[in-house]
Amino acid sequence: MGNIKSGNVTLMVANMDRAVKFYTEVLGFPLKERYQNEWAEVSGPGISICFHPMKGSKAHGSVSLGFQVKNIRELVAELETKGVSAKIVDESYLTLAQFSDPDGTPLYFAELKK
Repeated sequence: MGNIKSGNVTLMVANMDRAVKFYTEVLGFPLKERYQNEWAEVSGPGISICFHPMKGSKAHGSVSLGFQVKNIRELVAELETKGVSAKIVDESYLTLAQFSDPDGTPLYFAELKK
């Protein structure tokens, strides 16, 4: 196992352009590389998120992407200006903003309460 150098999360997407646009323009992650419509990779905070075209029927596994943030309400307001609605959930120790990407992959922002 010592030869493993890095890891990533790969999402199967229905439309490569739409996925890349969402993660780069809406979430603001830099595009690391793209090989036409076969593979793309963005740099998220502490994670590489990769995209591969979905083959066959559309099905979602039990994957969600979460990001710890500061000032969650400001980020939700920014998402809304980009056409993405988020549901805010107040828990006892944190506040969540739940939303999804264009393929329905669940995402969330989490802000710990002090």
